[in-house]
Amino acid sequence: MLQALYKLEPHWGPLRLFRYLSFRMLMALFTSVIIGFLIAGPMRRYLCCRGMEQAQRTAREVHRLAELHAAKEHTPTMGGLLIFFSTLSSAFLWVRWNTLVGLSLLVYVALTLLGFGDDFLKISHRSSHGLPWWLKMAIQGLLTALVLAVLWAHSPEWRQSYAELCFPFFKHPLLSDLPGWLVGLFFFCVLSGTSNAINLTDGIDGLATGCALMTILFFTLMAYLTGNALVASYLHLSPVSGSGELAVLCAALAGACLVFLWYNAHPAEIFMGDTGSLAIGGLVGTIAFLVKQPFLLVLVGAVFVAETLSVILQVASFRWRGGRRVLRMAPLHHHFELSGIPEPKLVVRFWIVSFLCLLLGLATLKLR
Repeated sequence: MLQALYKLEPHWGPLRLFRYLSFRMLMALFTSVIIGFLIAGPMRRYLCCRGMEQAQRTAREVHRLAELHAAKEHTPTMGGLLIFFSTLSSAFLWVRWNTLVGLSLLVYVALTLLGFGDDFLKISHRSSHGLPWWLKMAIQGLLTALVLAVLWAHSPEWRQSYAELCFPFFKHPLLSDLPGWLVGLFFFCVLSGTSNAINLTDGIDGLATGCALMTILFFTLMAYLTGNALVASYLHLSPVSGSGELAVLCAALAGACLVFLWYNAHPAEIFMGDTGSLAIGGLVGTIAFLVKQPFLLVLVGAVFVAETLSVILQVASFRWRGGRRVLRMAPLHHHFELSGIPEPKLVVRFWIVSFLCLLLGLATLKLR
């Protein structure tokens, strides 16, 4: 909405700033921060009054971890709504709407509602079990189909463009002219994998938010670069028309995550819940696919990959090795927590690893 003020430049010269993408990215971030701080207090009080407290697992389920997390028992959850409203409000003000932005927000809104339903069931039943896994996967599959259907119908150029797979360290796509069903399967793996990976990482104060923030900042830059044909050509990136507006959306999301981290840092005053983790993961995965850099998620989001692999290995070992475990507990952060590392120190160390992965991701821009 505010970005349209550049049309009034003839009446007042400084309004020309509103046409520049970099200016709108910064303003989207700051606007999201301001809105977040304005609504954080009232939202937290509302959630507390409504008894929206995350159900903690019992000692019978998680043994010593229940003792370590005993102080978290009455902390409100569904904090993902804070991120959601801050991001959407800022995006409404600063983003120039196009198909890519619309599809990204479709995924974000749908997964926020899905996560909200999951959290609501957990709270109402006072249980750690929410919606069935197959329903979550089905909805993520439906979103995958909707996004691809719109992309395919938009133009033949987009259909051909998204049938290519770009890999880090290579100047040109290694695979092209992929069939639609294979592109759909790949996109589903990206969307669902990122969404569920951040959900698994969201287990201790500030961990998922801080690591997600690093990934969001990286894809803010990638969306900005791929949206500029000259810069993309120089860096041997596949240009994506209109992706610059995704950088504004990412900046708004980054600002909202910063505010949430203010309240979610140890000791947390509010939890993200599935309302936030599923939606943020789905949005990041969608944007990574739309800017044609999904494989960089594996590198930049290495913390999320490690957390997911730790769960897979733990379950596989337990089933196939007669109940023997690889880790003290999965996901990985609980293993280190039970090993005696204090929660704040553990979170900062994961942030450091995530930041180093971000730098490695940036290095791929020149190592091609």
